Amino acid sequence: MNDIVMDAPYRPAGLDKGQQGLIGKPVDRYEGPLKVTGTAQYAVEGAPEGTLFAHVIGATIGCGTVTMIDSAAAEAMPGVVAIITDHEQFVSSGGNSQEPMPGWTREIDHFGQPVGLVVAETLEAARAAALAVLVTYDEREGRYDPRDQPVIEDHGIGFLPTIVKGDVDKAIDAAEIQFDQIYTTPPHFPAALEPHAATAWWEGDNLVLRASLQVLGGARSTIARALGIDKERVRILAPYVGGGFGGKTGVGPETVLAAAAARDLGRPVKISLPRRQTAAIVHHRGDTVQRVRIGCDKEGRISAFAHESVTSQKDGKGFLEPVPFGTLPLYAAENRKFTTALTRVDLPPSGAVRAPGEAVGTFAVECAMDELAEQLGLDPIELRKRNEPESDPTSGKPFSTRLMTQCYDEGARRFGWDQREAAPGSVTDGEWLIGMGMAAALRGNFTVNSEARVTLTPEGRAVIETDMTDIGTGTYTILAQVAGEMLGLPADRIDVRLGDTDYPASAGSGGSFGAGSSGSAVALACEEILAQLALRMNAAPGELALKDSCVSVGKRSVPIADLVDKPIVATGNMEPGAESRRTSQASHGAQFAEVAVNAVTGEVRVRRLIGVFDVGRVMNEKTARNQMVGGMIWGIGYALSEDAVVDTRTGQFVNPDFGEYHVAVHADAPAVECHFIEQIDDSANPVGAKAVGELGISGAGAAVANAIYNACGVRVRDFPVTLDKLLAGLPPV
Repeated sequence: MNDIVMDAPYRPAGLDKGQQGLIGKPVDRYEGPLKVTGTAQYAVEGAPEGTLFAHVIGATIGCGTVTMIDSAAAEAMPGVVAIITDHEQFVSSGGNSQEPMPGWTREIDHFGQPVGLVVAETLEAARAAALAVLVTYDEREGRYDPRDQPVIEDHGIGFLPTIVKGDVDKAIDAAEIQFDQIYTTPPHFPAALEPHAATAWWEGDNLVLRASLQVLGGARSTIARALGIDKERVRILAPYVGGGFGGKTGVGPETVLAAAAARDLGRPVKISLPRRQTAAIVHHRGDTVQRVRIGCDKEGRISAFAHESVTSQKDGKGFLEPVPFGTLPLYAAENRKFTTALTRVDLPPSGAVRAPGEAVGTFAVECAMDELAEQLGLDPIELRKRNEPESDPTSGKPFSTRLMTQCYDEGARRFGWDQREAAPGSVTDGEWLIGMGMAAALRGNFTVNSEARVTLTPEGRAVIETDMTDIGTGTYTILAQVAGEMLGLPADRIDVRLGDTDYPASAGSGGSFGAGSSGSAVALACEEILAQLALRMNAAPGELALKDSCVSVGKRSVPIADLVDKPIVATGNMEPGAESRRTSQASHGAQFAEVAVNAVTGEVRVRRLIGVFDVGRVMNEKTARNQMVGGMIWGIGYALSEDAVVDTRTGQFVNPDFGEYHVAVHADAPAVECHFIEQIDDSANPVGAKAVGELGISGAGAAVANAIYNACGVRVRDFPVTLDKLLAGLPPV
């Protein structure tokens, strides 16, 4: 095994010596033909013969206790196999687990919480029977409005503690210019296209689960604990995941319920959550209230910066939206304060959703910087440049790489920022008011333990195996490119096998760390194979030149297949180390938006959206751009429409499906442009790549909001920016 701990920059990277010409190129998706022909199997496909269908019975109150479940009428319905409501019997029948079934209890703390399960021969029968089950409750008054709950500052949850440096209050009071505003963001749904689903069956004492999950290693352990079995007896298959956006990073009740029902009934069981149930059973992003305070001199040099937030979570959950995470290294200021307080609510759990922290934190911070720039009479880019730090202003660590100012300059050039009129409402096009806005983008970079196995076969093919998932991000393609570049093999000579816990454990998909982590594991495995090939060529690994399935040393060239009489199997393992603690690592960018606001109706149309980004090594120009453009479009949705509305009388979401929860669609998205400024970051990982996908979300919504203000002069601080918040303040045209 080639086991590397990142205790120092990784130099030279093996990819730098590759000659195949795959890395960075816009290589088409490895699995694309399977997806467009409908032959890629997702969680509810490829089920064994005799599979039963299950439907979760959800609570119809938001807070209280189940007093009775009458399933007699449902049990008599055609096709019904079982109605499972006895929680204790259902959980304990397979082992000695002391963990409760996730989300299944008689004590109700949020609307839609599972209280039972119907299993039937058909999906229609299961759903019909679930509606026929009569559940009665002892209902209690619930905490459904986060704004009405006490704020808890000393809560001890979440990964981001309170950070205080210097005396912010004193520095702001002494500052020549003072800024203090409050911004709010609503709850957001992950909103993946593929339903949250699982198909489970048992092969003797071993569970096989085809599920829609982003991180298989953690899921395997969670499922095993819930069922009271060893994790080695759990095999999870997730070769294709139709989007996750954070919602599939954990294990939902549907996964464990399917497994337990299949065990008890002796037949495979499939569960696919309907959209309206997904909102109640799958976590969402919590709402935020954010106060931004800034003190600076008349030239705009910031001396004090405070980003203080409040977000919500249900009882018993340890996740807390890391609202100020992206702000920590963003702007220089000697005095700094970053806090995230908590309110407890009786709502479904909040969790990681599409760039946790940065997605919502940049709304407040980047709009605040825009407002401060206007207060100072400065160009928004100039204000940001004057406060660009030389090192991480919070931790004091050196940046691994940081091209933020280059992103500002290149973005401004491409966008035509010099044509912007600073005075709001200055540019019109008929009854449309035209405005431009910008924002900085930042996404923290993580590198996570990841392992991969690469086999070089006597036929001259490379086979990659890792339990890494591809949630639409291009993992299959990128790993094939890494192996092809390292081993000198064309892409069609690479076989990639993902999403199976029988393979080596990876980082999984989440946090934008997948490509850098799993790609590094593949590269390290290939380095071990290169060492074996070098022995057979009587040369040092550094002397090898590999291209088009041949190995060359000097003038001698040999087909790879001629050197491999039996498979060469190598494993690469990459772990974070001292380098990630020594340096401050992030991806950076600048977002630019042009919008049109209708002076009569308040309708907002995004006309242009351009982003320039620093993401380390660009592994695949096409898949990287695809991820960034998708993130930027999420930003449009956050700015203009996404709002998971809670009925504060009952605790239920009133818009839990795509008919009413409005994500950005084709009509909302202009021709989005994404450009990269590449600088390989050898402190990040052995392939030099940093976070990509979620960076595109960061700052995009704020750029749109700032452009709206520039267009019409109405500053909205409670997102999303819907037309009802604009109409009263629109100027006449």
